[in-house]
Amino acid sequence: MKSYIDSRHEQFISDFQTIVNIDSSSDNKNGIEKVARFFENRFRNIGLETRVMFLGDEEIPCLYAEHKKEGKPFDVMFLGHMDTVFPTGEAAKRPFSIRDGKAFGPGVCDMKGGLLVALHAVETVKHEGLLDSLSICVAFNGDEETGSHASKDWIMETARKSLRTFVFEPCRPGYRFVLQRKGGGSFHMTVKGQEAHAGADPEKGINAVLELAHQIVRIHTLNENGKGTSAQVTVISGGDKVNIIPALAKASIDIRISMQEEKERVEDFFKTMADYTFLKGSKITVQGNIDRPPMESGEAAQKLWDLVRSTGKTMGLPMEAISTGGCSDGNYTSFSGTPTIDGMGIVGANSHRPDEYAELSSIDAMVLLTSRVCKAISAL
Repeated sequence: MKSYIDSRHEQFISDFQTIVNIDSSSDNKNGIEKVARFFENRFRNIGLETRVMFLGDEEIPCLYAEHKKEGKPFDVMFLGHMDTVFPTGEAAKRPFSIRDGKAFGPGVCDMKGGLLVALHAVETVKHEGLLDSLSICVAFNGDEETGSHASKDWIMETARKSLRTFVFEPCRPGYRFVLQRKGGGSFHMTVKGQEAHAGADPEKGINAVLELAHQIVRIHTLNENGKGTSAQVTVISGGDKVNIIPALAKASIDIRISMQEEKERVEDFFKTMADYTFLKGSKITVQGNIDRPPMESGEAAQKLWDLVRSTGKTMGLPMEAISTGGCSDGNYTSFSGTPTIDGMGIVGANSHRPDEYAELSSIDAMVLLTSRVCKAISAL
């Protein structure tokens, strides 16, 4: 198995260059479809039933492939996303490149490298004659970076048909894998007051900015409950001129939760915010919700991690499990009740930044790790 993977290292690099040099920002559906067609061809050649789908009102391109045993759940679901955060034209501006043992380019780490780890692992399993002993499905969506609104129901439905899920988001440097992620959402608050002359008769006004300031202090208390909840006011606006009491102020709030039980408490806090104004006559409206559940690590996920970790240890990899405040589609598979290990992709860092990179030395290691874990699963 190892010699086969080693022999295909240059093929991986060639594939890497091909898909990184395709612009596939979340709003570039043509680019996302081009990436999907690349994988459609490869998975179909392996013998998987493969199709490109267009989900939701916006017809987001998504790829689905399966090798299924009739009447049985999938042994493993391979999950990833084809969209990136980088605008169209970025690939021409800074195309795929290699220097100092690292690969660079838009989406090289988050997460085109991970998509290729999944593909090459399935190709390896096929080459080793193990595919007929496994039931595998592959789900690559095209809207993860914007919240997976069109694809999340499909992802959760597919997860419920699977015994376990591997998410091919980047593995952290040092071979650190993700077992827990915070869930979250956003809220947008509008405060309405009353304009007045700031010098001549300020008492006739209702200062929307002042009301907003009081509410920001209240919002900050959500951080203090000891349950891993974070509430960060990230954008504010208010007022027009220095000599006018502001009648309008707005704020946007990023919320992250570690426990699903916190969803109701936090949402109730914002739903009742209008009942707790500080200035008489001010009015508050709030929109938003927590739309991504946390990825919590239970007993089944820990058992799956034990298999992944022990397999990696036999390869000499350090293998560490971590939790993170960032979200992925692994939040949805975990919430669906499917044991989920995230960070199964290429090792890299600096996602969403121009200096994003992937470690070339991790390519063969991650393909081998995934392939060996699949071999172990086939024997269960």
